[in-house]
Amino acid sequence: MSVVTQLLGRIQFSSTLKWNLATRALRANIAETTPLVGINEQGETRKERERECHGVGIFVADAKRRTFTAEYKQRVLAEADAVTNPGAIGALLRREGLYSSHLVTWRRERQAGIVKGLTPRTRGPKVTRTPQDEELRQLRKANQRLTENLRKATIVIDVQKKVAALLEGPRPTSEPEEPR
Repeated sequence: MSVVTQLLGRIQFSSTLKWNLATRALRANIAETTPLVGINEQGETRKERERECHGVGIFVADAKRRTFTAEYKQRVLAEADAVTNPGAIGALLRREGLYSSHLVTWRRERQAGIVKGLTPRTRGPKVTRTPQDEELRQLRKANQRLTENLRKATIVIDVQKKVAALLEGPRPTSEPEEPR
């Protein structure tokens, strides 16, 4: 057991705060003992060393946006609405790993009667293409590609004509010229 985890075990913090403190301490320890760039003796890059925090066995994962299903949101809202003890909502949020803003947003969506609002949304622009639009887009792209190929081919043909004209030059005729 490392010194950091022993100290954190004695002090009463939330589990999330303990996790953050332990991760920061281990990252600082790794940053001090490993070079900024390059590969160490074991062939690990710095990113790999930072992912695996040695000593405690904590793995730091890459950040990823969380999505919640409509059923999960409704279950959490039902639990939050049924709470009567002070501090129980905070315990619920800590247990589920949520923020109070999640509850506020989900309640607002529920009040507006938006059941589809409780389902996770996909990010980015919304696609509203019909099959005809897709086919038209593909045809335009093919047309543009073929037009560019044609332009290049005409340039090559023109160059070949000029080279042939230069190489031909004045040819001697088989008939001798008559003196004047």
